[in-house]
Amino acid sequence: MTRRHLTRPRAADPRAADLRLGERLLAAVAAFAVAAVPAALLLVLVEANWAPLHRLDAGAARRLHAVVREHPAVLAVLRVLSDRVWDPTTMRLLVAAAVAWLLWRRAWRLAVWAAATVTASGLLGWAVKAAVARARPALPDPVAHAPGFSFPSGHAMTAATCAAVLLLAASPALRPAWRLAARTVAGLSVLGVGFTRVALGVHWVSDVLGGWLLGLALVAATARAFEGWRRDTGRPVPPPFADGLEPELAPGGPARPEG
Repeated sequence: MTRRHLTRPRAADPRAADLRLGERLLAAVAAFAVAAVPAALLLVLVEANWAPLHRLDAGAARRLHAVVREHPAVLAVLRVLSDRVWDPTTMRLLVAAAVAWLLWRRAWRLAVWAAATVTASGLLGWAVKAAVARARPALPDPVAHAPGFSFPSGHAMTAATCAAVLLLAASPALRPAWRLAARTVAGLSVLGVGFTRVALGVHWVSDVLGGWLLGLALVAATARAFEGWRRDTGRPVPPPFADGLEPELAPGGPARPEG
């Protein structure tokens, strides 16, 4: 009878895993093209001036504009929400605070992932706007103005990206009740951003849909890259939208989750 020798598996090389993380983040840019197919199809319909989409855009803009003009108090609230509460700068500052917290918890790579994803979202939104060059709504007696092109909505894309990043990064550190509350606030914020931009007459409905789709596609692509790094280092990969990307950040977890 031959004797079988059991050998312990080799520990993952952190430096090699970090290098592969960088490679995966670059590959995520290519993977994003696949994840963004719905946004690309929407853009094709926009460029083709597809009649049903055109009617949706024009009808929503006209009806909401009429309501807002008749109710100055509603207009004032929408301006505060759009220009202060859900402004892209505010959303990015929230992510910056989360990145600082992640660095304090020594979750270095998750901090890099969050910062890189939000930065890429801003650059991508600017590039798509410049490439599409869609004009903003031109409504009679407008109640608000915004510079630049229309598709996609930068507010909507930033809100979708930042909300998803915050949830994926911070969910493990929240108790179940607070996690549900955070998801509710994030969802209402993303929807609210889109509503305010259309109601103020500075975006079409399809601009908002395009921003949401592009933002979520980018987060999905970079999150997959981060999950690949966890596999490379032998860490478990939980369902991201259930347990977040770094479950070690849960209350009572290690102060240095990435080792």
